[in-house]
Amino acid sequence: MPEKPNNSLTEKDLSEALSAGRNAISKASSLEDLKIVRIAHLGDKSPLALANRKLGSLSVDQRSHFGAIIGNYRSDLLGLLTQKQELLTLERTQTIVSNEKVDVTIAAVSRKGGGVHPLNSTINTIVNIFISMGYSVEEGPEVEAEWLNFDALNIPQNHPARSMQDTFYIDNAQSGIVLRTQTSPVQVRALLNRSLPIYVISPGKVFRSDELDQTHTPVFHQVEGLVVDKGIGMPHLRATIDHFAKQMFGAEVQTRLRPSYFPFTEPSAEMDVFFQGKWVEWGGCGVVNPKVLEVAGIDSSIYSGFAFGMGIERTLMFRNGVADMRDMVEGDIRFTDMFGKLE
Repeated sequence: MPEKPNNSLTEKDLSEALSAGRNAISKASSLEDLKIVRIAHLGDKSPLALANRKLGSLSVDQRSHFGAIIGNYRSDLLGLLTQKQELLTLERTQTIVSNEKVDVTIAAVSRKGGGVHPLNSTINTIVNIFISMGYSVEEGPEVEAEWLNFDALNIPQNHPARSMQDTFYIDNAQSGIVLRTQTSPVQVRALLNRSLPIYVISPGKVFRSDELDQTHTPVFHQVEGLVVDKGIGMPHLRATIDHFAKQMFGAEVQTRLRPSYFPFTEPSAEMDVFFQGKWVEWGGCGVVNPKVLEVAGIDSSIYSGFAFGMGIERTLMFRNGVADMRDMVEGDIRFTDMFGKLE
């Protein structure tokens, strides 16, 4: 026959359960340990919970007697658990605070912040100068149609710049697609797509078959400007270049124009600036050749304009005393650190 369940209760059993609970609470060294103790000594399967279930099989007098003992013991353990939980919580908080405190006597750790590359910073400066003058910024693709890069700019088929020794062709010289050698095709796009008058600048990356050395690189940056309006001539170009130079290099800088030749401007000139005690060649400029205007469908008897362009690397070199163009592309943080951090 199966054994009958033991429904007897004794004060000794209850006293031992209380003692075991007190001892376990006392030994708990963490909140995790205390959680296990609570389940073991006050949970549904704890000695006091099992004893409480036996009360129904007792007489009325025994039920009252043992019920009071169980209630008192449970209250006793709950009080000890609450006290222990508060103590362990305080100890954990103190440990966290102690581990996270800052020792102000320790030397600070220097962390270098990022910065704008000096080429981008120079471009941003140029863009801000011309936006303040009412110009718009025009952008175009770096992989360009040969017609836009050369033909539309009045550059003849036999011009040396069109040879594969000077120009990167996509696939071959008959493909009609090149990596743009200048940002001038952006100006042509402006002539074709914008309504008159036109006041734009076009900063961007260009490509030429040059060796990477102290003063040359096969990938560099240019900024070109284009104005087309009624009554525009060389005096307007000269005044614009003067203002631009003073904004870039300081109010004391001087400029001069030397006669030159470019297929897309007539007359044409080289721009020089007198900076830090010497004349430095800065770029090229001139009055837009009427043939370029006519290609874009603009009546050159009504409208005229000027254009200019200069290398941004070259501008950075003599504006900031950079001796070697390779420093701009090699990614050495010691170089960029000289120009400061985020703007």
